[in-house]
Amino acid sequence: MEEKLGALLVRQKMITPDQLRKALEEQKSFGGRLGSSLTKLGYIREEDLLKFLAKEYGVPSADLSSVKIDPQVLRIIPRDFAKKNRLIPLRKEGANLVVAMSDPTNIALKDEMRFLTGLNVQPLVAPDHQIQESIERHYFVSETIRDVMSEVAEDEMELVKDVEDVDLTDLRAATQQAPVIRFVNHIITDASRMGASDIHVEPYEKLFRVRYRIDGVLHEKIQPPTQLKAAIVSRIKIMSGMDIAERRLPQDGRMKMRIQGKEIDFRVSIIPTVHGEKVVLRLLDREALQVDMTKLGFTPAEIEMFRKCVMQPWGMVLITGPTGSGKTTTLYSAIQEINKVVRNIITAEDPVEYNFSGINQVQINEDIGLTFAACIRSFLRQDPNVILVGEIRDYETAETAIKAALTGHMVLTTLHTNDAPTAVTRLLNMGIEPFLVVSTVHLVGAQRLVRKICADCKEPDKVTPEFLEQLGVPKEKISGLTVYKGKGCRTCNNMGYKGRIALYELMQMTDAVRELVLQGAPATEVKRQAVRDGMKTLRQTALMRLQEGTTSVEEVLRVTLAD
Repeated sequence: MEEKLGALLVRQKMITPDQLRKALEEQKSFGGRLGSSLTKLGYIREEDLLKFLAKEYGVPSADLSSVKIDPQVLRIIPRDFAKKNRLIPLRKEGANLVVAMSDPTNIALKDEMRFLTGLNVQPLVAPDHQIQESIERHYFVSETIRDVMSEVAEDEMELVKDVEDVDLTDLRAATQQAPVIRFVNHIITDASRMGASDIHVEPYEKLFRVRYRIDGVLHEKIQPPTQLKAAIVSRIKIMSGMDIAERRLPQDGRMKMRIQGKEIDFRVSIIPTVHGEKVVLRLLDREALQVDMTKLGFTPAEIEMFRKCVMQPWGMVLITGPTGSGKTTTLYSAIQEINKVVRNIITAEDPVEYNFSGINQVQINEDIGLTFAACIRSFLRQDPNVILVGEIRDYETAETAIKAALTGHMVLTTLHTNDAPTAVTRLLNMGIEPFLVVSTVHLVGAQRLVRKICADCKEPDKVTPEFLEQLGVPKEKISGLTVYKGKGCRTCNNMGYKGRIALYELMQMTDAVRELVLQGAPATEVKRQAVRDGMKTLRQTALMRLQEGTTSVEEVLRVTLAD
């Protein structure tokens, strides 16, 4: 069928023979249908292919992008059968079952469905990728929390009704009940499918809720019955190797799951609250980790500056910003850039989230005295070229890192400050001498993550010129400027945003900045000098992203302060 389709498209001059050859190679490498490969490579528009298929097969076409399917209809054909044969049931009309198929000419498959369902099959043709997306979306959604919870018998609900009175044997038994297992698997798989970075499972006095952090913003997903909180939390504890009997102290654990063909690590943290234990699962998807410096959000000039500084034989590069602003990813991209066989790279991290080949990574364990400072002192006896310190938290760590930078090592590290100039002030306040700071620090970079407008539902936003000027957009660039927002669509789960990009504020230690630091000048004065020397502030970088249509006014205001 695939070869026939390709030949027909060439004959109708909808694609060229060379395009067909490349699409067949793509299909051979990555699987799927020929039509999907052709549209993915941009050789044919999806709507044109759909019209052609409908005309060629003599059956109506179906656009599945906005179709809603009754869960009762989905139960007629099992999910595995639908996925294997690339089809999805759309509706039942009397004795007929309307089914979207990528190959409606497959008579044997239609006969098999007729035997399976006892209904006459009425085929529609739809693009293969739409069918696959629709299967994932609808079959998954049909297994809602209500479906899962409806399977929990009343005696099971009573079994875990009061966490303080639960017998451990009963609680362990409850965690093995199929509905509890399915619920935990459901939220984990759903969060991964939606691109969440964290899952929050939170108990309150009269409420038990689950929230996902997607592109840096928390969204409430579901509210399971409060009676199940003990069983659900205990199930997560068992999966991550924690003690289900301990409910008074914080616990940390890890687990690994294979989701949609990808192996994903989870870092699990549990703390006791007044209404029960709160769980946060951090999703660590190695495949989604972006360590290519050119794709983080740097401008070409900033990449050149950053590379030049991290390639120095000794000294220090500091990255600052709040938790979750992408500091670790930026440092990982830096060490991947310099990860060559001629360099010995050692890291001290708390925790080690991702493992990299060719880099020696050490997990901090303060309970046994393995602190950041102790690690750095040990590293110096390991003949390192580059040392990555996960975070400078105190004077001892700062002093040891500075000494390492002074004695011929490149040190990359992070600090929690709001902007780049304040990082220098923070080191001075910790007790580091000004002459040591100016002698070692090459570059300080502050960063934030800003959400990108969804490309599929991007539309112009109505903003007055006066507001843009107040925001900080230069007057000469306001005339004719169009800013955008996301309307919300299926692609972005109706959020209007899809993905994030980093904003950077890179402050080089120029001679003028060094002189101010030696004089003990305040951070505001250092910032003014850095701007005169060419530094772009976080707000200025955000406005650049606004003007190019990457992000929205809402995001600029959310993540940056006015200069």
